[in-house]
Amino acid sequence: MPETAPLCRDGEGPPGTGGVPDPAAAADRPQAGAHLAARAPLTALRRLGTGPRGLTEAEAEERLARYGENAPPEWHTPSLPRRLLRGVRDPFTAVLLCLAAVSTVVGSLGTAAVIAVLVSVSCLLRAGGELRADRSVAGLRALVAGTVTVLRRADAADREPESREVPVGDLVPGDVIRLGPGDLVPADVLLLRATGLVVHQAPLTGESQPLAKYVAGPAEPPPDGDTRLFEQPQLCFQGSSVVAGSCTAVVLATGADTRLAAGHRHRRPARSGYERSVHRVAWNLVRFMLLTPPLALAADAAVSGRGVEILPFAVTVAVSLTPEMLPVVMTAVLARNAVALARDRRVIVRRLPALHDLGAMDVLCLDKTGTLTEDRPVVDRAVGPDGTPDAEVLRWAAVNALWTLQLAETPVPDALDEAILRAAAARPEVAGWDEEHEGVAAVPFDPARRLSTAVVRTPGRLGTHTLVVKGAVEAVLERCALEEPEREALRERAARWADDGLRLLAVATAERPAPAPGKNYGTADERGLTFAGLVALRDTLTTDAPEALRALRDKGVEVKVLTGDHPGTAERTCRELGLDPAGGAVLTADRIDALDDRQLAGAAQRATLFARCTPHHKARVVAALRAAGRTTGFLGDGVNDLAALRAADVGLCPRDAVATVRESADVVFGERPFAALDETVTAGRRSGVSLASYLRVALSSNFGNALAMLVAVLLFPFMPMLPAQVLLQNLFFDAAQLTFAFDRHGPAALRAPAPLRPGEILRFVTVFGVLNAAADMATFAVLAATVRGAAGEAGQALFHAGWFTENLLTQAMVMVLLRTRGRHRHRGRPGPVAWAAVLLAVTGLLLPLTPLGPALGMVPALTPVSYALLAAVLGLYGAALAVAVRHYGRRLAAGRAGIGLAAGRGAAGRQP
Repeated sequence: MPETAPLCRDGEGPPGTGGVPDPAAAADRPQAGAHLAARAPLTALRRLGTGPRGLTEAEAEERLARYGENAPPEWHTPSLPRRLLRGVRDPFTAVLLCLAAVSTVVGSLGTAAVIAVLVSVSCLLRAGGELRADRSVAGLRALVAGTVTVLRRADAADREPESREVPVGDLVPGDVIRLGPGDLVPADVLLLRATGLVVHQAPLTGESQPLAKYVAGPAEPPPDGDTRLFEQPQLCFQGSSVVAGSCTAVVLATGADTRLAAGHRHRRPARSGYERSVHRVAWNLVRFMLLTPPLALAADAAVSGRGVEILPFAVTVAVSLTPEMLPVVMTAVLARNAVALARDRRVIVRRLPALHDLGAMDVLCLDKTGTLTEDRPVVDRAVGPDGTPDAEVLRWAAVNALWTLQLAETPVPDALDEAILRAAAARPEVAGWDEEHEGVAAVPFDPARRLSTAVVRTPGRLGTHTLVVKGAVEAVLERCALEEPEREALRERAARWADDGLRLLAVATAERPAPAPGKNYGTADERGLTFAGLVALRDTLTTDAPEALRALRDKGVEVKVLTGDHPGTAERTCRELGLDPAGGAVLTADRIDALDDRQLAGAAQRATLFARCTPHHKARVVAALRAAGRTTGFLGDGVNDLAALRAADVGLCPRDAVATVRESADVVFGERPFAALDETVTAGRRSGVSLASYLRVALSSNFGNALAMLVAVLLFPFMPMLPAQVLLQNLFFDAAQLTFAFDRHGPAALRAPAPLRPGEILRFVTVFGVLNAAADMATFAVLAATVRGAAGEAGQALFHAGWFTENLLTQAMVMVLLRTRGRHRHRGRPGPVAWAAVLLAVTGLLLPLTPLGPALGMVPALTPVSYALLAAVLGLYGAALAVAVRHYGRRLAAGRAGIGLAAGRGAAGRQP
């Protein structure tokens, strides 16, 4: 991350402001921030133009006007016209608009009008859905905190500051604020005074363990971009929260200059999987379409010499290649599933194509802290000096936590003390612990000592007090009366448990005579202690996480954990989730740094856990997985997840994620993310299967018809189908294909990721398009024999009617047989696609018999023999389709298995 934004450069600022920055100095803010953080508190106050008593009201108002409100940069949602313009840039939409322009030039106004209507409907559906999603996310926005305690004076003559609550948005650089347990840090601040201050920075760093903060001497901060800046003891950052202790601090940066707001500078670097697939399919179609008109003109000119006369027909053939309904069907499929998720599961899909990427996702990367685990540790075990379970250790730990809370300046217990108090209250073997002793005094936790002490007395034991000390293992052991071998053995045991992912607190006691009146307990009394034992705590898994991740793995989605936490803690979490991070399945940040991008792509494929990761590491891992051909999702909730969130094909976050993450994510879970994750992925796969089915049907049928039309131009001295007939046929077929938005799929079709694979689609379209064209050739033979005795326009009208009917019948068959591969076919009542196919077939049979037939140039005068021959052609075509679908499905499954095996071997060979 970039260096903390400062407020001024040394020695700059208008007279009388003590160095208050000028807006023109914004370009130099990185160096200035480093200078302020490196200075002593009083020097920093002077450079900021403030003092320990805070600003005056007039100074605060002037700075608020200068720097603006203390809020993250507002996420500006595009307007409806801008969204519509963005929809026009979609490749398929652009192709259709070009065809509409060409159709207008050659006089095919009907074709141009239909295309314009389809493009308008598609853009409106997509823009409206995304606009509703953004409004829903806007409803989730909230300030980082409501109010903050600030020291301000009425005017410069007022020597005593007044402590008051002001809205966080009114905070300005140079304000002096006070924070206590439970407060959110409202800006980037420099500590002036601190008492037992412990801060939780997981939203910024991913580190689950709170960090002690204190007033430190001047020190040069880490270089720009180094996340060790968060470890600086004298600095606290917006977005973190106070776990214990209290402090007085001066505000260094607000609003867009804070580290929290720095996440807005990340941008999505590349197209998502959906966008890449759609662009490849679109450009393949464009190539076909650009070749079709000149090929048709050249072929006809060489055979019949008509040339330019058939230009409208050649343009119509090019139009017939294009699935005109593709933008509408795609948008309708995605919007329908997105609306269902919002209604049933309160899942907001902010970018509609992200739903397809969810369905295509084959690897999901997750942050650990706050995502897989709650920020609420639980007691795993309490053991005595010999390592065996000992309830007395938990009893003394609870006594320390209770009376430190009651007697010290700690109005709210920290997370570890809360866990100990909950465990003691729930376990019958330590019942009565809270009534056995009476608190006398407390020495609160201090970052330098890394322990706290409670002094209690037991009723009936006059003149004797018991010191109960709890804290970091090393700090407590140093104060215990132990032989060095015993102390070393305890250190080794603690180290093993820490490597296993447990957090450890040591507990010790000491009996002391009651001091004389007026004498208080202090740190000097924490000597010669009797070691009682260790309390081990572990992270609490999010309630729904294990079951949700198991369901994802059953559906073919690999799960990887990317965290800034300690490897041991993260490994334990993975094991509890059913993941196996053993051996080469663990990568730490230093190993990631040692790999180039190609090596990382191979290592990331094998690894399950990535520990000690900075935001940069997370983004590199996600990018490496994408480079290896994986469709990657990322689920996170903190600022440290922003880079990875935007590097993924699809970014997901919970509702309570920080504002910048919510506004950057593609999908926002309105409730617990793991409760709705499986259903969200299923909805994405349903969308992907529907889109792939539509593309297979539409493109193979269109390609076959275009091939047949080009051959017919060479075989017959007349146009095989009039432009109006082609347009009407396309309209009927397109209307029937809208039902793909409401298609139902069996469970087998949703068991695996469902990406759009342009190569597979191209091969499928080529094979089945040629088969469709072969059926048309057989139809030509039947119709040629039928119209042989008819003269002139009457014969052409017979031919047009026969091919029109046969085309709609074959398209109906294609809708049913090519919708899904045989083993994935939904078994049950006919769905909307089947009923639409029936209606399309009936239309093909009856339309030439209606008064509309002659008006379109079709004469219903085929003989019964011709109908019988056409039925035979259709029967053979249907049987060939069924056989080809089964054969193609088996070859495709075998090919994917071989590719997967080769990829696994290749990844193994690339191991660094």
